[in-house]
Amino acid sequence: MDKLKRVLSGRDAEEPSGMAEVIDATSLGWGTRVKGFIACFAIGCLCSLLGSCLLWVPKKGLTLFAVFYTLGNIASIGSTLFLMGPMKQLKRMFEPTRLIATIVMLVSI
Repeated sequence: MDKLKRVLSGRDAEEPSGMAEVIDATSLGWGTRVKGFIACFAIGCLCSLLGSCLLWVPKKGLTLFAVFYTLGNIASIGSTLFLMGPMKQLKRMFEPTRLIATIVMLVSI
């Protein structure tokens, strides 16, 4: 019945595929993307700052610094996924002009 209504109303007779429905259901609005970016970036900065402060703790300081600073860097880099999407981010990271910088960053983390 729905298909008949669509045909008679002049809408496209083809039903959307399951993948199109998933993409429509999971896409974020611009405001949500910005909020996600800000939250993730703030958490990343907080972890990096906390790691720098924990550097001075006796005996366990270096381990705590390494863990929190690494988590902070990953969260800060991951925050840009909200703005441009994961595939576009990966494509840009591995462009020939950015390849060396990406490899050095990933190895140093």
